Amino acid sequence: MSRITVASADKKKFGPFDLWLLGAALMLAGLGLVMVFSSSGVMAERLNGNRYYFFQRQAIFALISVVLMAIFAWMPRRLLHGPVYLWLFAIIGLLVLTLVPPFSVKAGGARRWMHFGPATLQPMELAKVALVMYLAYFFSQKQKLVRSFSVGFIPPVMVTGFLGLILLLQPDFGGAVFLGMLFFLMSLVGGTRLTYLAVSMMFGVGAMGLLIASSPYRFKRWFAFLDPFKDPQNVGYQLVQSFYAFGSGGVTGAGFGAGKQKLFYLPEAHNDFIMAVLGEELGFIGVSVVFVCIGILLWRGFRVALAQDDLRDRFTAYGMALVLGLGFLLNLAVVLGCVPPKGVAMPFLSYGGSNLLSCFLCVGILLNLSRSSRT
Repeated sequence: MSRITVASADKKKFGPFDLWLLGAALMLAGLGLVMVFSSSGVMAERLNGNRYYFFQRQAIFALISVVLMAIFAWMPRRLLHGPVYLWLFAIIGLLVLTLVPPFSVKAGGARRWMHFGPATLQPMELAKVALVMYLAYFFSQKQKLVRSFSVGFIPPVMVTGFLGLILLLQPDFGGAVFLGMLFFLMSLVGGTRLTYLAVSMMFGVGAMGLLIASSPYRFKRWFAFLDPFKDPQNVGYQLVQSFYAFGSGGVTGAGFGAGKQKLFYLPEAHNDFIMAVLGEELGFIGVSVVFVCIGILLWRGFRVALAQDDLRDRFTAYGMALVLGLGFLLNLAVVLGCVPPKGVAMPFLSYGGSNLLSCFLCVGILLNLSRSSRT
């Protein structure tokens, strides 16, 4: 396979952006704005006296995110790939600062957010992108040694483990699991020995089991999804309300704005469980539109990865598509009761600037790489 260096990549003739990829992302983000307005209006009016509060903030987040996407889509390849350790250390610094009270905000018993004036940032969302950039660099540069234990396996395990440890201290159990899944899937295609991955997975599952067993609250939530109707007013409440929302939607839905579960029945209606509101108001047809957009976005994202000549570009595109794909998969699995409830935002749809910024950042990098794809 021919290899193209980062320096020469900026000199080659680039083609057009992948418009299918761009269109699917913008379609999801637009639908997300509509659903944030519908799902948060009543809550915003009661809490802030302005029913447009969350919608206005999400619109600003979307505008900033689209501008960032455009910057990364046009960014010279040497700048995109160059400061990989700078990005990594910057994100580590932000994650560490979330553990320091003066720099972070405590909500729901966890310190995951930082205030920058009127804006709030969740560094974990950017940590996903930073980890992908590091792993893409590592596996592309260490291909001759990637099957060795000391050089090809220990460094990425230590970096991922350190990031995961900081997240567990916040605590953010779901975020640590997300990074672990990213590491496993990128290592799988990066050339790491399957025996090393199998052993690391066993250690990871064992550690996860100990963390769940050591926390009564986490233990209850972990098993609530097995039978949420057994305790519908406590640990199973959120899932039960999500099921009611999907079940009442039917084929065409109750109509935009006519959903009832968002009226303080379904917690986090505009955040992690926004798909339940969408299912109730837009029905099977609306959910199908979202699935089609997700399918197009992931199809084009992985296609960009396969079409790269340069190994680092290929790993980077694959990782960015993974960040989006895992986000879609885990959120849908939670709202449909396939995995235990955990705070995983729906990419492009859920309310929140950090997640939206991360998603459009991934799309911007994919668009950048799509310009050098083989036709």
